[in-house]
Amino acid sequence: MIRKVLRLVPDPYRGMIPLYLATIVVYALAQSTAYVFLMPLLDALFQGDLVTAWAWTAGIAVAVVVVFVTGYRQAVQGLKIGTGMMHSLQTRLGDHIAALPLGWFGSATAGRVSRLISSSVKDAMGVFAHLLTPLVTGILVPAGVVVGMLFLDARVSLAMVISAPLLYLVNRWGQGVYSRAEARAHTAAEESNSRVIEFAQAQPVLRAFGSATTGNRGLQNALTAQRRVGRGLVFASVPGLVVFSFLVQLTFIALVYLVISFASGGTLSVPAAIALIAVSSRFIDPLNQAAELSTAVRGAANAADRITELLETPTLPETDAVVQPRDAGVRFTDVSFAYGSGERVIDGVSFTVPAGTTTALVGPSGSGKTTLLRLASRFHDVDAGGIEVGGHAISDYSSTTLMEQFSLVFQDVYLFHQSIAENVRIGRADASADDLARAAEVARVDEIVERLPEGWDTNVGEGGTSLSGGERQRVSIARALLKDAPIVLLDEATSALDPQNEAAVVRGIHELTRDKTVMVVAHRLATIRHADQILFLDQGRIVERGTHDELLAAGGRYADFWNERSRASGWHLAPASDAVDAAATEAVR
Repeated sequence: MIRKVLRLVPDPYRGMIPLYLATIVVYALAQSTAYVFLMPLLDALFQGDLVTAWAWTAGIAVAVVVVFVTGYRQAVQGLKIGTGMMHSLQTRLGDHIAALPLGWFGSATAGRVSRLISSSVKDAMGVFAHLLTPLVTGILVPAGVVVGMLFLDARVSLAMVISAPLLYLVNRWGQGVYSRAEARAHTAAEESNSRVIEFAQAQPVLRAFGSATTGNRGLQNALTAQRRVGRGLVFASVPGLVVFSFLVQLTFIALVYLVISFASGGTLSVPAAIALIAVSSRFIDPLNQAAELSTAVRGAANAADRITELLETPTLPETDAVVQPRDAGVRFTDVSFAYGSGERVIDGVSFTVPAGTTTALVGPSGSGKTTLLRLASRFHDVDAGGIEVGGHAISDYSSTTLMEQFSLVFQDVYLFHQSIAENVRIGRADASADDLARAAEVARVDEIVERLPEGWDTNVGEGGTSLSGGERQRVSIARALLKDAPIVLLDEATSALDPQNEAAVVRGIHELTRDKTVMVVAHRLATIRHADQILFLDQGRIVERGTHDELLAAGGRYADFWNERSRASGWHLAPASDAVDAAATEAVR
C-alpha cells in the first residue's frame, strides 16, 4: 500500500525519504528499548542493587531522549514531504488535465477532478504528514519488544511471536473488506459531486418548469446512493476492527496468564512478572493503533490509485517539430471515429475545405456534424484516416500552434466567474483596449456592457448565469473576433434566440467569417444557401455533396431537407377563432 503513495512523491522530496524512514525506525526502536529495560530495572530495585538499577535508569533516560529528538525530526520531515507532495500533485494534475484531449471532458469530469484534487491528494499526502509514523511504530515497537524479550524471557517472547500471524491475517481480511467498500464510496461521491454541480448550473431550467426542489431525480438518486454506500463503508470497517481488537485483547489476557503462571510456579520473580505485564501492554497497544490507522492508509492507497490512473490517462501525443501551416485549408481523408468502444459515428469521411471557402455540414441529428468540427480541432485523435490543416497532418502541429489556427464558436457557451472584459480577453490576452472595443462593437457586446452597473468590470457569475443565452453567445463571438484565427469552426446556435440577439449574433458571425475558411454546422437557411460546399451527412457518412443549387436540382436528401426547413420557417400562430374556423372549413370539405 505504501509503495503506491511513495511513487507519487516528487523528485525534490524523494531524497528525504530514506532519512525520514530511518528516523522513524530509530524512534520506534528507542521506544521498545525503553520498555524492555523496565524489566531488569524493576528486578534490580527489588533486589536492592542500586548500582545496577541506576545503570538501567540511565539506559531508559537515553532511550527517552532519543525518542524526543527523533520524534520531533520525523514530524518535521514528514510534514515537509507531505506538503511538498500535495503542492506537486495538484500542479501535476492540473498540467496533465490541461494536456488531455478535449473530448475527455464530459458531464462527470467536474465532480471527478474536484474530488481528486481536494480529497484524494489530501489523503495521499496524509500518509507522510501524520499516518506513516504511528503505523510503523505500531509494528516496530511490538517487534522490538519481542526481540528484547528473547534475552529476558524467551517463553513470553515465543508466545508473542505465535500470536502475530493470526493478528496479521485478520487485519488483512478486514482491510480487504474496507478497501472494496471505500472504492464504492468514492465512486458514489464523484457522482453526487457531479450531480450537485449540474443541479446548480441547471437552476434556470428547473425553476422554469417548477422542478427546483423535486425535478432533479438524478441528484436525489446520487445523494441516496452516497448515503447508502457511506453506511456500508462504516459497516465494512467495523467487523475487521472488532475481530482484530478482540484477538488483541485475547492475546494480552493470554500473555498475562502466562506471566502469572510463571511467577506462581517460581520460575519468574514478582518484579519481573510486573515488568512483563507492563511490557506486554506496550506490545498490545501499538497493534491496536496500527489496526485503526491501517484503514486510513488503505484509503490513501486507493486515493493514490485514482491519482495514478488519471496521471496515466493518455494525453494527446505532442511533437517536437516546428511546423507552420502553408494556408488555411482543411482536408479529411477516409476518417473514421468512434467514442470509446461504441459504434462508429464517423465512417470513412473524405472532403476538402479550400482556404477562404465555407463548407456547411447538414443532416439529421446524430449524423456526426459536430463530431467533424471537434475532430478538426483535435478534441480526439481519429481511429483511422487523417486530417490535414494547412497542408500538414494535425498531429504534426504542437497543440498551441494547432489551436492558433482555429476560432471555435459552439452551441454550448461557457463564461468564467469573472468580468465581461476578462471573458472576452480569453480570445487574446494581450489585446489592446481598442481591439477589445472593436470586437465588442461588432458582436454588440457593448450594448450589454452599457446596461450593466459596473460596465466591463461586471462579474457574469459562474457559467455566465447573469447573462441570457443570446448575450453569452455574443460574448463568445467577441472572443472569436478578438482571436482572429484563419479557420472558423461554427456550430450555429441562433435558432433559440430572440430576434434582437439573433440579429446581433448573425452580424458578428458575418464579420467573423469574412475572408476565413469556415466549417459550419448549419441551422439557418441563409447560411446553407451561400455556402461554397454543402455536405449532407447521415449515420456518419457523406451521402450528398455539392452547392445549394446543385443539390436542389438533384432532388435527393438535401432537397427534402431544404423543403422541410423552408416550410417550417413560414409557420405562425393564428388566433384561436381562426384556427377553429379553418378546422370547420376543412371538415365540410
